[in-house]
Amino acid sequence: MNKLLALSLFAISGALLGGCGFGKGPQGDLVGSEDRPIFNPQEVPFGMVPCPGGTFHMGQTDQDISASMVNMNKQVTIAGFYMDETEITNNEYRQFMDAIKMDSLDVLGEEYVMTELYPDTTVWVRDFTYHMGDPLLEYYYTHPAFDQYPVVGVDWFAAKYFCNWRTKFRNAAREESGYANDPNFRLPSEAEWEYAARGGRDLATYPWGGPYLRNSKGCMLANFKPGRGDYASDGFAYTSEVGSFFPNDFGLYDMAGNVSEWCDDAYMEASVPVVWDLNPTNPDDNEPRKVVRGGSWKDIAYFLETGTRNFEYQDSARSYIGFRCSMIQIGMGSNSSLN
Repeated sequence: MNKLLALSLFAISGALLGGCGFGKGPQGDLVGSEDRPIFNPQEVPFGMVPCPGGTFHMGQTDQDISASMVNMNKQVTIAGFYMDETEITNNEYRQFMDAIKMDSLDVLGEEYVMTELYPDTTVWVRDFTYHMGDPLLEYYYTHPAFDQYPVVGVDWFAAKYFCNWRTKFRNAAREESGYANDPNFRLPSEAEWEYAARGGRDLATYPWGGPYLRNSKGCMLANFKPGRGDYASDGFAYTSEVGSFFPNDFGLYDMAGNVSEWCDDAYMEASVPVVWDLNPTNPDDNEPRKVVRGGSWKDIAYFLETGTRNFEYQDSARSYIGFRCSMIQIGMGSNSSLN
């Protein structure tokens, strides 16, 4: 009698739960929640290139001439991600500024927008003493002749704000079309940046692979300072249009020279032995020094090496520091950031 009573109660409760929608599905199968947003295989965002995940030796590839011992070799694994093909240009940043002025000026305040987000064009005068930087101060960001040149005069905070705006801008369009949101745009981690700069060439001194700064025809392979007092031998006295030199094997331009680039990580001398060996990163809001990589138009070749580490203070805008964005790959298999 007890078994019959228990079976009867179970059947009744099942009927009641089914009537309330609990456990209800086609043919009683477990099929997951319905009405989920559409997510096709992740598209490569416009202006970006895929960097397939892999393992590489992070760190110096040549002599540590300063004996700093801040970048000893360490084998790490990086999950797949996307990175901007070029550095963010003046005109791309102008699109951001136009949107902020139109939509957020009342909320953020004109003073914040113009002092914290608008590129500081005075860097062309302040960064160098006894230097005629006035023409660049007046024209570099505003004149259409420089639209395809990398934006400078943007500090770490402004670069982060740009990434957040770009995320909202893209996902607003995707939501309107019924698609699931893409992951956030962000500054690349230092490890991602170095992995991307090498372009799949482990222990490469420069993004193009070899230890030389000219190709077989004698042409310079990046925009930098070839020698004392010599800035123009590569064809440009200051910055160059993005994509003026050959890309690396991932299809990324200007990963050495032109402008140095902000990374998301805080700078720490001992980060190499401290951080993990899978997607390493060093977030530290209490450290004002942030990593910059790649060297610039005013730097000697040492700073162009893929293994050279450098930093700048997060609230400092410079005429030789820009940035590019990255985004994780999701749902793309064993090399993706999230499977």
